[in-house]
Amino acid sequence: MAPLRFSANVSWLFPELSGLPARLRAAGSAGFEAAEVAWPYAEPPEALARTARDAGLQLVLINTPPGDRERGEMGLGAVPGRQAAFREGLEQAVLYAKALGCSRIHLMAGRVPRGSEHAAVRGEMETVFLENLRHAAGVLAQENLVGLLEPINTRLTDPQYFLDSPHQAAAILQKVGRPNLQLQMDIFHWQIMDGNLTGNIREFLPIVGHVQVAQVPGRGDPGSPGELNFPYLFQLLEDEGYKGFVGCEYQPQGDTVEGLSWLRSYWDQRGCSQAGQ
Repeated sequence: MAPLRFSANVSWLFPELSGLPARLRAAGSAGFEAAEVAWPYAEPPEALARTARDAGLQLVLINTPPGDRERGEMGLGAVPGRQAAFREGLEQAVLYAKALGCSRIHLMAGRVPRGSEHAAVRGEMETVFLENLRHAAGVLAQENLVGLLEPINTRLTDPQYFLDSPHQAAAILQKVGRPNLQLQMDIFHWQIMDGNLTGNIREFLPIVGHVQVAQVPGRGDPGSPGELNFPYLFQLLEDEGYKGFVGCEYQPQGDTVEGLSWLRSYWDQRGCSQAGQ
């Protein structure tokens, strides 16, 4: 069984450094072979691509733009009345993905509009999401890109987020029925919403295109104290044949490189000098 490949989420890691270029260089120096960025849009794509290339990094994931953060938006995919803005953001994300050589885009569902009850607008939001996802699948297919749906927990992280469980996301993917749309499995969110990680990983892994990890409940690194047994989970992913990247999307408790002891231990146990080798 091949070792897992890890990517540094530089929107979270290396907070001691300012700016994406410095964080990308730090990720390469720390031994990562890949990186992911939530929103790269403040930087010119060609410059970011050059920095990543010089650092020996492959960019593996970006998000669609969040929308108007001042209005409380966190993605637009399922938000009624924001279809045009979602499609504009998708075009921008595709432009960046092509420039960065990044094959996967997280299609953010977004939040239930302020003043609305989740149950009251669930049907309308799903209809909007299905419409936008069908459009996105066509756009992405033209560029040989993959779109990802990520459930985000509504218990701790974002109570108003529309898409909050792997079962909901898988049902939506089935309704859309496009092979270039897949599931993004953030183990932190899945544990908080549903638990049953062994069963859910085995059930949904065939449609998973990307994995992310953080400890529960504090969202620290996988070696920090918490509910999750990451050596077991990493072995499970290996045993189930997962071949994609595992994104390190957590809050370092101190210096990021010092906090990578869990990853160095994983590499040592697998006989790797760095990720993927």
